Amino acid sequence: MPSLSCHNLLDLAAADEVPLPSPTPLRLPRVMSVASPASPTSPSPPAPPRRVIVSHRLPLRASPDPSAPFGFRFSVDAGTVAYQLRSGLPTNAPVLHIGTLPASAAEAASDELSNYLLANFSCLPVYLPTDLHHRFYHGFCKHYLWPLLHYLLPLTPSSLGGLPFQRTLYHSFLSANRAFADRLTEVLSPDEDLVWIHDYHLLALPTFLRKRFPRAKVGFFLHSPFPSSEIFRTIPVRDDLVRALLNADLVGFHTFDYARHFLSACSRLLGLDYQSKRGYIGIEYYGRTVTVKILPVGIDMGQLRSVVSAPETEDAVRRVTEAYKGRRLMVGVDDVDLFKGIGLKFLAMEQLLVEHRELRGRAVLVQIANPARSEGRDVQGVQDEARAIIARVNARFSTPGYTPIVLIDGPVTPQEKAAYYAAAECCVLSAVRDGLNRIPYIYTVCRQESTALGDDAPKRSAIVLSEFVGCSPSLSGAIRVNPWSVESVAEAMNAALRMPEAEQRLRHEKHYKYVSTHDVAYWARSFDSDLQRACKDHFSRRHWGIGFGMSFKVVALGPNFRRLSVEHIVPSYRRTENRLILLDYDGTVMPENSIDRTPSSEVISVLNRLCEDPKNRVFIVSGRGKDELSRWFAPCEKLGIAAEHGYFTRWSRDAPWEASALAADLDWKNTAEPVMRLYTEATDGSYIEHKESGMVWHHDEADPDFGSCQAKELLDHLENVLANEPVVVKRGQHIVEVNPQGISKGVVVDSLLSSMVRTGKPPDFVLCIGDDRSDEDMFESIVCPASNSGGVRLPASSEVFACTVGKKPSMAKYYLDDTVDVVKMLDGLASAPSPPRRPGPAAAVQLRVSFEGSL
Repeated sequence: MPSLSCHNLLDLAAADEVPLPSPTPLRLPRVMSVASPASPTSPSPPAPPRRVIVSHRLPLRASPDPSAPFGFRFSVDAGTVAYQLRSGLPTNAPVLHIGTLPASAAEAASDELSNYLLANFSCLPVYLPTDLHHRFYHGFCKHYLWPLLHYLLPLTPSSLGGLPFQRTLYHSFLSANRAFADRLTEVLSPDEDLVWIHDYHLLALPTFLRKRFPRAKVGFFLHSPFPSSEIFRTIPVRDDLVRALLNADLVGFHTFDYARHFLSACSRLLGLDYQSKRGYIGIEYYGRTVTVKILPVGIDMGQLRSVVSAPETEDAVRRVTEAYKGRRLMVGVDDVDLFKGIGLKFLAMEQLLVEHRELRGRAVLVQIANPARSEGRDVQGVQDEARAIIARVNARFSTPGYTPIVLIDGPVTPQEKAAYYAAAECCVLSAVRDGLNRIPYIYTVCRQESTALGDDAPKRSAIVLSEFVGCSPSLSGAIRVNPWSVESVAEAMNAALRMPEAEQRLRHEKHYKYVSTHDVAYWARSFDSDLQRACKDHFSRRHWGIGFGMSFKVVALGPNFRRLSVEHIVPSYRRTENRLILLDYDGTVMPENSIDRTPSSEVISVLNRLCEDPKNRVFIVSGRGKDELSRWFAPCEKLGIAAEHGYFTRWSRDAPWEASALAADLDWKNTAEPVMRLYTEATDGSYIEHKESGMVWHHDEADPDFGSCQAKELLDHLENVLANEPVVVKRGQHIVEVNPQGISKGVVVDSLLSSMVRTGKPPDFVLCIGDDRSDEDMFESIVCPASNSGGVRLPASSEVFACTVGKKPSMAKYYLDDTVDVVKMLDGLASAPSPPRRPGPAAAVQLRVSFEGSL
């Protein structure tokens, strides 16, 4: 068990190979099951898979008690999301929690304590050295990553408490995440268990876990906001963190805005696109589909109802109601941090009393300040600012028996909080940026369920809610405000206090219906179901790990989809007599991101060597124009070229170009060109490529999001204006292309095959390599010609190799990683020696005579 080992150093390049010193290991079951009586007649149904919930802290409380085992009395912390979500999981599914101990018990680490917590609470602690945990949590997480996720760049660390990026703190963050992976490794059964990781503290964990268990079923939910890609891209290790999230099978966010920012980061940083299919958003990542889920976390209705109905809560409601009798009570409950906007809320209260004199002496704002979760000058600054504003406002507007702002600073019991919620007619949240904030949900339920004011009391409420809070989109009846506008918040507070009771009831009913049906159990059940759906194909694919350190990723391949090696193809190449080799150009023999598109001398040399073999017919099949390809491949005398997707074809350099007879009328260009020009002028970085047979609009140098959006609009526009023309409008990789009907790479391949069959030399070896959607037509022609009406059937003995560049879904059965691999493959074929000819009888006699003569 590596739980007590040193995690201060991290060897990312070979994390699994470095031995970790450890004490005697714990004997922990990889699968926990409950014994059940056997039935001789009907076998019991299989137990559901175990759920492993991983969070920074275990859902436990620890109170010092010298008489208790290990010096602490442990109990379940039912207020944590990690524990509440159990209500949405199958009742017969075992659940294991993994996380660090409560801060008060952090020094009690021992193997005996681990066994005790596992047996009594189904919790398995991760032990981090004190200094490592401080650097990980208070250093990197709370003073760098957390502010940045909330849109605060570390420009002025001395005044705001934020820290600039420090590589040593990042390594501590990785070391802590690796310790979590070590603990998971001890107990995880990757083929059965479902792993659910929570929040930004463990952003790197999916990568460590995926490296050890390629088929692990991993879900990740981010409880914080995901910032705009403009903010996220300032992180020096941004690619590492995005790749880590993509190593999960399911990634969850509170709102579509957060998910949209994540998708934009994937597009801008890694060039990944997403697709929405049947209500699910998916990102194709090295053969895996990473699902993105959007659903805010609800509350535990059962637990909250028990708190509200407790006698202590009812007594507290009566006390609060009596204390503020005749007042218009508003309540706010916030953690003490930079982003809760507590100071802005107090300024809005001051503005309310300035503008509405009739509310002086009546309106009261009670602010409950939860204890700060981090330490530093930023927290102290928030507290000092809040107290200064309170002192000024109260000094200006207080009267005997009336205090406009009441700050309750310190521990407050759940019953006391529920009492203030139930008694207040308005709840105010002015956070400038917040993710997991369930205060409006709790307030709504407390107003509905409390009976201390009488069962016949009307159920009504009003909520003033910042539009930058994660729960804001789900509460359509709230008065949404920009918290930075003090005047707007003040007017919203006034509108809430003056709102007619009938309208308050309608808004309240709308909120309560949503909150009661979308509770934490609904959220957990939905996430759990989607995680199982996202992992259902794990065992139908083969998985390969590639990359080092935080660049590690898993490639998922179909059972019949494999890498094309020289050793595999050369024997077929050597034993065949009539070979056809078809090569795409851009992205296949020439890298997509190359500025100079001219083929290298190495490519020219390899092609010439292939063409010199009389058994080979080699063709470049490209969408580029014939003049450009003719100029580039002028040194290749025997190379065939199919230009503009096969509209023009020639069999060698000195052969004439043959044009397709399918498209003689190109008048449609007069209609398409003005439309393309319009989008070119509106999209910076785009341009038009003119061909003899078609036109292409390129947007690879435009902004990724805007270019993709404009391409979709252009596709629709061209399809409308060219609906009656004999053309096909297609969207490819960073292009929108218009070509005559009946022109495609698949058609030209059929034509080449037919020509070879007519000459009595049908190919017994076909190698076809391409990288994009247009090349799928070629693959279809040679892999399943029966699906095409004009397809040419190859001899049954033909060796066919359809190969795509890059690991992605394709009709090809083989893949190569990149253009470098393609050139190496072609070079291997060009270098393959021809098989020796079998000697005839005369030659055999001559060999024998020569041999005997030498003796």
